[in-house]
Amino acid sequence: MILDGSIKAEAALADYAITIDDVRRAAEIIKGQVLRTPLVPSPRLSQLTGASVFVKHENMQPTGSFKERGAVSKLESLTAEERKRGVIAMSAGNHAQAVAYHARRLGIPSTIVMPENVPLVKAENTRSYGARVILFGETLYESADRARQIAADEQLVFVHPYDDPKVMAGQGTIAIEMLEDQPDLDQIVVPIGGGGLISGIAVAAKAIRPGIEIVGVEAALYPSFQNAIAHEDRPIGGATLAEGIAVKAVGQLPLPIVRDLVSEIILVEEPLIERAVNAYATFQRTMAEGAGAAGLAAMLAQPEHFKGKRVGLVLCGGNIDARILASVMVRELERDDRIASFRITTNDRPGLLGRVASRLGGLGANILEVSHGRLFLDVPAKGVSIDITIETRDREHTLEVFRALAADGLAPQRIDSRCLSETAY
Repeated sequence: MILDGSIKAEAALADYAITIDDVRRAAEIIKGQVLRTPLVPSPRLSQLTGASVFVKHENMQPTGSFKERGAVSKLESLTAEERKRGVIAMSAGNHAQAVAYHARRLGIPSTIVMPENVPLVKAENTRSYGARVILFGETLYESADRARQIAADEQLVFVHPYDDPKVMAGQGTIAIEMLEDQPDLDQIVVPIGGGGLISGIAVAAKAIRPGIEIVGVEAALYPSFQNAIAHEDRPIGGATLAEGIAVKAVGQLPLPIVRDLVSEIILVEEPLIERAVNAYATFQRTMAEGAGAAGLAAMLAQPEHFKGKRVGLVLCGGNIDARILASVMVRELERDDRIASFRITTNDRPGLLGRVASRLGGLGANILEVSHGRLFLDVPAKGVSIDITIETRDREHTLEVFRALAADGLAPQRIDSRCLSETAY
């Protein structure tokens, strides 16, 4: 989606919740308290996308995401009396950990309300930072209502994850650092959840380099800003790998900034988010959660928009479960036909499996798994079926293996992720 560019950024800046001065003040406040993460050139991602890619590694923060910047900016703004009373936040993950971590460091009591279905590891991590964790509701919105009620009852300061000027200014410090390290960036690509990150970055980047293009990215299942800005009614909801940006309601303070200063919002589908997570792991040798990889997913979705440009990617978080990361990487190997499963049905005779294994070895394929079946009713009484999963160099190598087995008279049938394929190789 291309946004209305008719409003001049320079004239509108004063109307926003934050200005470049707010972001610069936040930069001074968080200095020494939040890691100044590196902006790293990525030749492999550049080759993959056709652009000159520079990655801002916010996954290197102690709690694994950019959220620490906004949390410190907000917590440092509290009065002595507010610090004594404590703070409360609602979050399903990164914001919770950032607030809890820095609240403990600053001696501020913290309470975090999380949905009841939050992964146990995230709740335990938050507790480990000294926070009182309350599990309430099935959704983040129910948790938010409960957090506001507790805040009122106990006189706690509510730390919103994105709809707060101090938080927005803190997130915007990323843009200052990126443009200090690489002043000639043409574009910055930013994942969008509630809008706190992209609004802070947009205000700062446009003030420093007016001609820079800010591109936002939403998960296709959660097109909240797309709906709000384009007055559309796309459905919102569903299981997404990018749960960090799975937000149903946009921030009211970020909304006008995104409307005016963000040139385009790209919606990315789940397979591309998975591919981007895998690309960060294999090409950049770094961990990216689904939301953190959304910017790269946008470049894969619309490479023509970025080709030949100097592009800054904000890898905003790396808190991905190891099991999910492993699953994503294996699924990508399957998509690339570097892992393939097939079935051979033939007469049962001594040495058959050994001969098949030797043949595959001679063809350069690595056997990952073998399943022998003699009792299936669709197999002749004197027959046998062998299901084999192999690893190959690439798609062409896989086809080469299947053709060779077919030429040997074994008639392999491909087994895809859903069922036995009708195609015999």
